[in-house]
Amino acid sequence: MNKQKSKEILDILKEIIENPKPELDFKNPYELIIAVVLSAQTTDKRVNIVTKDLFLKYPSSKDLACAEYSLVKEIISPLGLSSTKAKNIIALAQELEEKYNGIIPSDFDSLIALPGVGRKTANVVLALGFNIPAMPVDTHLYRMAVRLGYIRGDMDVVDAEIAYKKYIPKEEWTLAHHLFLLFGRYFCKALHPLCDNCKLKNYCKYKG
Repeated sequence: MNKQKSKEILDILKEIIENPKPELDFKNPYELIIAVVLSAQTTDKRVNIVTKDLFLKYPSSKDLACAEYSLVKEIISPLGLSSTKAKNIIALAQELEEKYNGIIPSDFDSLIALPGVGRKTANVVLALGFNIPAMPVDTHLYRMAVRLGYIRGDMDVVDAEIAYKKYIPKEEWTLAHHLFLLFGRYFCKALHPLCDNCKLKNYCKYKG
């Protein structure tokens, strides 16, 4: 990979994905961080259905911090892993109240220290919640990084994040995140990718 090749890939993705934007519904950083934590191993569409009821009942971290575990678990049960996720988002809300007076921190180290918040979630909150350049890497972006040659297949998600940041201008990190995510979600799928008419075929190392 080099910067010129990466630019060519991004330019093609901009043609394919005309209006890249988040598919999670949120109105503020509190709703965003909870939605992203809940999105693990499920779809944004399912999360949006659940958070509509969740945020109606618990519109702030103060409300969620005082929530009854069984009620939260019941609301988010359609997502799967509801036991763990319910514990995490309640603990997350409690820590926000205790340490930050209910304000979502806007720095990576503080975010990643919160319950249930990993590297990807912290970067999503920075990028979408605070408009701070970040490059969140989920399964789609990792797959794209391998298939398009940003990293080797024996490297991990942190390597993918570093590579994306190296070859993509900082001012385009958030846009690139959306482009790669949506392309991976709807075109370059893990199983049965739409290779036949893919405009990135000449850049791709996928041999499936």
